[in-house]
Amino acid sequence: MRTWGPLAAVSLGTFMLLLDVTIVIVALPDMAAALHASLSDLQWVIDGYALALAALLLGVGAAADVFGRRRLNVIGTALFAVASLGCGLASDADVLVAARAVQGLGAAAMLATTLPLLGAAYQGRDRSAALGVWGAVSGASAALGPIVGGLLTEGPGWRWIFFVNLPVSVASIWLTLRLVPESRGPAGRRVDWAGTAAFACFAGAGTYGVLRGGADGWTSAAAGTWFAVSALALLGFVLVERRVAQPLLDLRLLRKPAFTGVLIGAVGYNGAAFGVVPYLSIWLQTMLGMSPVRGSLVLLPLAGTSFVVALVAGRLLHGVAPRLVIGVGLLLIGAGGLCMAVLDAGSSWGVLAPGLALTGVGSGLVAPGLAGAALASVPPANAGMAGGAVNAFRQLGYAIGVALFGTVLTARMQDSLGHDAAHTAAGGGAAALHGTVPEHAVRAAFAHGLNGASLAAGAAALVAGVLVLVMVRAPGKRASAEPTGRVSGAVGSAPGRVAGTPGARPHVEEATR
Repeated sequence: MRTWGPLAAVSLGTFMLLLDVTIVIVALPDMAAALHASLSDLQWVIDGYALALAALLLGVGAAADVFGRRRLNVIGTALFAVASLGCGLASDADVLVAARAVQGLGAAAMLATTLPLLGAAYQGRDRSAALGVWGAVSGASAALGPIVGGLLTEGPGWRWIFFVNLPVSVASIWLTLRLVPESRGPAGRRVDWAGTAAFACFAGAGTYGVLRGGADGWTSAAAGTWFAVSALALLGFVLVERRVAQPLLDLRLLRKPAFTGVLIGAVGYNGAAFGVVPYLSIWLQTMLGMSPVRGSLVLLPLAGTSFVVALVAGRLLHGVAPRLVIGVGLLLIGAGGLCMAVLDAGSSWGVLAPGLALTGVGSGLVAPGLAGAALASVPPANAGMAGGAVNAFRQLGYAIGVALFGTVLTARMQDSLGHDAAHTAAGGGAAALHGTVPEHAVRAAFAHGLNGASLAAGAAALVAGVLVLVMVRAPGKRASAEPTGRVSGAVGSAPGRVAGTPGARPHVEEATR
């Protein structure tokens, strides 16, 4: 390659924003103790970031095409840095959640512009090499996230998982301004602000409804109100997307079973593979007494196995149909969830290892194949739109998974502990129950709740896997009358990985706008 400058600048920002997806997981108990945070607060610390990233990824990608990709990347990085400072200085849970949401907005601007910037900076073999390095960096952020989070939490304290972003952000901005050329999308492109707002409202209200349902009951007025708001926002999104000339998502693509199946796989993958992990971290530290570092090492089989399998699968499975790779991967994730549903009051961390490793194998198969399957299921002109939608739905799946499986966890814990004690223990406050609830009862209830959450996650992955195998078929000939639309942001992140396209290398400038 002639110069590594643009790649280094873009990869540094990507590593930082993807690290922040997983870095908070092992710090949750310390956050809860320092900020007197409830279970719902901790869920929003995770979901605030993921929802902002999911809801704004497509819209920000369109804005970058109009106003300049490098400009939006730098603005996003600066916003991410300011929000990280706010997270580190947060005096209560509400401030932390708000700052995390702003972090997600900055991350959306960064993530939506990474591949287009690389596509504009490199050509030919240099582009292929740059994409390979960028993909490896993205995958490494997954394995390192919990470990870095554990080291910082156990060392200088949990606030440093956010403060560490400040010097990295400064370096990323300096390198980007100095080494990365500016680029834009085709002239005449417009930003679908109304669609962006409607989708954000739909995702946020729906997730909050799930959380309220778990806390207040599914028939409560609060849960019903937020579900109604989410439904109205979804209706508004559909109406807007049908009328605008350049929609965020051309709804005609949803008539294609293959594309719809890929979206189902994206939601099921992120939700099932990672939605229970925050609660496993809390269990390891508060029930088994592990330090943040030891707790992060227990979770390493998931991220580490996923990273290794993804590298191998990308090289060896070129000729295998994407639906088989994704479908089998989801089935393995489902099996991993079922394998983890074996805890009892006396269980040690080793019981989780087989299920985590199996989930990691499945994740390593699914993650690289989702984007390729999405691109293969739509016309070339819709490639970026399809890739961006898949990545947005992956983050949405993670947010919903954290909320939904947390609800399952507390519902089962309430069977023996009651409402208040169950929510206190699940939120990392088991120590506060000493003297009022027997320790063995708390451990048994937590194990019972985790078993239910793991079973639910496993079932969700199995259903998603079957649907992918049934719905995602090899594409036939594409008619010229197929829907077309703007190309946007075919990049994405799950906790730990960015979508790749094994077996095919779409034109980056087209497939990533």
